[in-house]
Amino acid sequence: MSRDDTAALIRRYLDAFNAKDSDGMLACLTEDVAHDINQGEREIGKEKFRWFNARMSRHYDEELGDIAIMVNDSGNRAAAEFTVRGTYLSTDEGLPEANGQRYSLPAGIFFEVDDALISRVTMCYNLTDWIAQVKAG
Repeated sequence: MSRDDTAALIRRYLDAFNAKDSDGMLACLTEDVAHDINQGEREIGKEKFRWFNARMSRHYDEELGDIAIMVNDSGNRAAAEFTVRGTYLSTDEGLPEANGQRYSLPAGIFFEVDDALISRVTMCYNLTDWIAQVKAG
């Protein structure tokens, strides 16, 4: 895949995220996608990714801004850096109590691309920063 094609794929994925279009996100992924959850386990497969998205949408309302997409020369690896702006809707297990707190923090995703689809999604953000923001209200 060319760099431009990979960048367009990543843009479609992020645009689907911002549109709260889980099916659009899933359409960008391989069936056996590896999903590395920030400070969590690796999950394999689209179905687990679908369940993760459903859980996240119950607890968080987020939008990504200030997006910068970077792609290597061969087009098989990419990264996106952005600002997550969100609202904590309902308490997520093991995290502080939710009461509609707003937050904004820098984050990034690393991607691997195979056969014109995303085969790995690795999310990175500073959980300590997020916790401090929601505790501050």
